[in-house]
Amino acid sequence: MESKNPTRFTLGKQSSLAPERHGEESGSHKDGESVEGVDSGVRLMYSANEGDLDGIREVLESGVSVNFRDIDYRTALHIAACQGLTDVVALLLEKGAEVDPKDRWGSTPLADAIYYKKNDVIKLLEKHGAKPLMAPMHVNHAREVPEYEIDPKELDFTNSVEITKGTFCSAFWRGTEVAVKKLKENVLTNEERVKSFRDELALFQKIRHPNVVQFLGAVTQSSPMMIVTEYLPKGDLRAFLKRKGALKPLTAVRFALDIARGVGYLHENKPSPIIHRDLEPSNILRDDTGHLKVADLGVSKLLAVKEDRPLTCQDTSCRYVAPEVFKQEEYDTKVDVFSFALILQEMIEGCPPFSAKKDEEVPKAYAAKERPPFRAPSKRYANGLKELIEECWNENPEKRPTFRQIITRLESINNTIGYKRRWKVRSFKCFQNLEALLKRDHSKLSSRGSSSRSASSRI
Repeated sequence: MESKNPTRFTLGKQSSLAPERHGEESGSHKDGESVEGVDSGVRLMYSANEGDLDGIREVLESGVSVNFRDIDYRTALHIAACQGLTDVVALLLEKGAEVDPKDRWGSTPLADAIYYKKNDVIKLLEKHGAKPLMAPMHVNHAREVPEYEIDPKELDFTNSVEITKGTFCSAFWRGTEVAVKKLKENVLTNEERVKSFRDELALFQKIRHPNVVQFLGAVTQSSPMMIVTEYLPKGDLRAFLKRKGALKPLTAVRFALDIARGVGYLHENKPSPIIHRDLEPSNILRDDTGHLKVADLGVSKLLAVKEDRPLTCQDTSCRYVAPEVFKQEEYDTKVDVFSFALILQEMIEGCPPFSAKKDEEVPKAYAAKERPPFRAPSKRYANGLKELIEECWNENPEKRPTFRQIITRLESINNTIGYKRRWKVRSFKCFQNLEALLKRDHSKLSSRGSSSRSASSRI
């Protein structure tokens, strides 16, 4: 039977949302202390706290509800989840415990398990249908909800398609097709992933540039959390290069200018530069006009922010990572310059850098001062393109140019190639016009000759 006036269970870890006992560890029951006179429902919670499976069964057999609540509306499942007692949680669920009961502060067993980092309990509760209570960025007052917040009910995923890397998908928002990056519910307990999401969102709010994907809003007050950006249906540069192969030098240079302008903008962010750190073809998207936009700032960082841990090849593409990153040395914006050089060369060569090597072998080659070979005809690297690439992937980061310098060089190369192309076009047109004139004159001469012969025959 349940008590009409339930008491408060004060042992063990308390509710993760209780402000007056947030994270507090209360005293546990002392050996030999009797609990016979304690309320039968509280005895259930005590047995759950102590991991006493037989005691739980005994109390339940006496008629106590498995969903008994104390004065704070906490259940035995809350207690077991806080303590991380997987076998107790399994028994309570087997006996019919509600999987998502809320205590007086609104916390659920899953929310408590997440707060106290009881990963095995989290997995078990999720397996039984428990849902995260709220997003990690949830605010307590409506006035604190950010201006960019999007109501997830406004996002229509009916005809959604997967986009780059499987992280993004398309959706319709207020009649417009958008790209949505979701933080999956099963990673809400991964502090690094949540921090990365927060950091990416913070960076997106700083950025406004025609060569960087436009941020539209985010879902942060419910789970799954999402970042919503403009949708570019023409796909990424990786897919484009697979389809087209080697690009003409003029196209490669113009694409390179788009990339350089986008990343250069990030590097000149005030008060601290933004390093992309994952610059590679699948993170560069094509818009409807044929221009490129830099995307996916998931592993980007402010230069002034100290690293919590080294960047690894699990975070970014090994094939485009600078040697100083691989060697876990200090680095700056020049890591993006190194990656840029590889992308520019790939556009001209038509294949990824060191395509014959396995992914994990490539950064070792860079660290050993190896660079992808120039196999394309030298005329494709004319006008200083080869020299620019070699400067950008220099072993010494200090000797690599800045993107402002790269843009100046590329604009000069673009003008030179464009001028030569225009000159060839004009020359070809002049040749065509001359050929047409010669044909016309030849036709006139032939016509006059025929007329003279005809007059002679009449005489």
